[in-house]
Amino acid sequence: MVRRPQQLSLDELHLLRWLLGGALMLLSIATVFYMDIGSEWMAALAAAGVITALVKPALPARVPNLVHRLAFPAILAFFAGDLWRSGQILPAIVRLDLLLLLYRGLSYRARRDDLQIVVLGLFLIVIAGVLTVSLLFAGQILLFTGCALGLLMVVTIAGSTEGGLAPKLAVRNVVPTWADYGWMNLFGRLWSVADWRLLTSAMVLFAGVVVVSGLLFLAIPRFQLENSLFLERFVVHKAMTGFNDQIKFGDITEITQDDGVAFDADISDQTQAPATPYWRMVILDEYKDGSFKLSPSMRAAFERERTSANILPGYGGYRNVPSWTIFLESGVSRYLPTLGRFYALRFRDAQNFRYSTDLGIVALRDEPASMTAYRVDGMNPGSDELLDMPFTGRWKKRGRVVGFPMQMDIDLSEADKAKLQKVDADLGATKGMPSKEFAARAIDWLRMRHRYALSPSIPAGAGDPLVRWVTSTEAGHCELFAGSLVMLARTAGIPARVVTGFKGGTWNAYSGNYTVRNSDAHAWVEIWDPTLRSWIREDPLASAVANDPSKDVGPAAIAGIMDRSWAARINSLRVFWYRRIVNFDQQSQADTAKAVKEATDSSGKWIRDTIGQAAAAVKAWFTGPWSTSKMLQLSPIAIVVGLFAWLLTTGRWRLAGVGRAGKVDPVRREAGRWLRKVDGPEVLVADLQRLRYGPAPTWPKPTEVFRKARQAASSSRQRARRRAASRNTS
Repeated sequence: MVRRPQQLSLDELHLLRWLLGGALMLLSIATVFYMDIGSEWMAALAAAGVITALVKPALPARVPNLVHRLAFPAILAFFAGDLWRSGQILPAIVRLDLLLLLYRGLSYRARRDDLQIVVLGLFLIVIAGVLTVSLLFAGQILLFTGCALGLLMVVTIAGSTEGGLAPKLAVRNVVPTWADYGWMNLFGRLWSVADWRLLTSAMVLFAGVVVVSGLLFLAIPRFQLENSLFLERFVVHKAMTGFNDQIKFGDITEITQDDGVAFDADISDQTQAPATPYWRMVILDEYKDGSFKLSPSMRAAFERERTSANILPGYGGYRNVPSWTIFLESGVSRYLPTLGRFYALRFRDAQNFRYSTDLGIVALRDEPASMTAYRVDGMNPGSDELLDMPFTGRWKKRGRVVGFPMQMDIDLSEADKAKLQKVDADLGATKGMPSKEFAARAIDWLRMRHRYALSPSIPAGAGDPLVRWVTSTEAGHCELFAGSLVMLARTAGIPARVVTGFKGGTWNAYSGNYTVRNSDAHAWVEIWDPTLRSWIREDPLASAVANDPSKDVGPAAIAGIMDRSWAARINSLRVFWYRRIVNFDQQSQADTAKAVKEATDSSGKWIRDTIGQAAAAVKAWFTGPWSTSKMLQLSPIAIVVGLFAWLLTTGRWRLAGVGRAGKVDPVRREAGRWLRKVDGPEVLVADLQRLRYGPAPTWPKPTEVFRKARQAASSSRQRARRRAASRNTS
């Protein structure tokens, strides 16, 4: 007679509930670490508490009752204080959710508490998916769904075992029997009762649901829910230092220490892809006391704030140039990286922004809380000129205009101005010199006196720090080089300004796009050229070689910056995810549907051909002449098929029963442990002996027997303590 696998006991079901609930909480807590809302410390605390309770299930029994009474008032008080201190609704709610999960992880739960865990965890999962648009969300929601379904199933089974709803996992301040059961014992029991047919069918069904859901996700158009379901409005970010309205020396260099991805960019025509694009973000013209910032006159160049999904300047930009789709990560800046002026910029959904046609700069109202995607048409990556007709008019009237723009201002002491004028004299007769010629001469002078270094040394002393560095021979970073060129140009009577953004990037060999990292942050200069009526880009740290490979375009440019690392492989998955969820038209869905159809048709044809060829070969083999050697070839196949059929029909399939023989039943082991501790009453000892040595059908209810044994052991300890106290008194 075939022995069927035994079902899990109630204690084993409770321990499995505890495990699945803890895993569910850890999965949801992990989402906070990539939300970028400043709650990582709270997430780490909650995760540590849940892990501790998972490792030591008996720990919640040691939590004093006073903690349980004060927990919810304390959590609500913390939430109110957090909301008042930060003024941010969503981060405060996330931290409240983390505290509730921590409390549930450190206390024994009833059925409703398990349902609360599912709801609280699902809230964090959804928030992370909306705010981050992360590829991790896809995998995390699958794991969360699997654990949640498993938890609900175990809760239901435990409730039916008890004849109703599942009770609490344990009473407060009482260590339950399942807490001492042991994780290895549970895993062994799960292995012993596993039915490979049920597990296989469940995995196949789950995989089928995932595949069908994924295909529907790729094929069905997404509705554009503006501003990430409005959740990002409840998160206030501070723009990354160096990409704001003001920078101090060293801010850009600090950003370069981070190798995280700042944004990814797709280009529609790879034959025009540049090797070293300059991504302009912020223009700074006012200098004072070691920092550049956006002057009031430059702020006036921005239009009034408006809300729209499209920016159509009306002029500027270039024709016959590729389109760009940019996926800007959160935490970079509220200023959008572009290559200059453009014909049109289209957001994925409506945004609040200010735009300057003259500067070619777009500034959002707030730094995005999630990935922001936009498509730009009419940007010329190969141009280093920015036509500026309004400034041309002001330049012609410069002698008659009061308060000329800050691009000409030198807010320095007379002593510092004299030092710059001396440097200008060393450069030669710069008055009236063409802007390009002056820039080349000044850059050569700076390179001869200074070398590039991420950790510069500015000489101590009186006066402006930038002037002290220019007149020294110390090494410097890009901000010092750019700032020095600006001040030297203004000293020579040439308008100039600092531009911050990113330079270059790598080409992802797997997803076919630019990947620009924070380590590509850079600062350079734009100098006014009145003959061209344009601002000319001048980079003091760029190569001056005529055949510089950084000036290549197309296949040569891509080959020079190709990235085939494992980081590129991982990043290509994220880019694929972005391309599928961000759609500026329905062409991507059409392409995906076509690719899926072609792959399905080709796979089906290959399978049919393979099966047909195999069937023909088998038929030819069987219909051919038989011989002794042919019989010997067939015998191993017959033996394997017969063995498989025997295992399947007798129920002795090893996947379901490996290692089962020789193991002591956990109920018998628990009964043996209590027999060594309990010396009465006789009825209890008899029940324990029946559990330890008797056949399973004659067993009394194990949980009830173990409860009585625990009470008897406690009574024995109390009597022993009273006898000891009595002896000490006598």
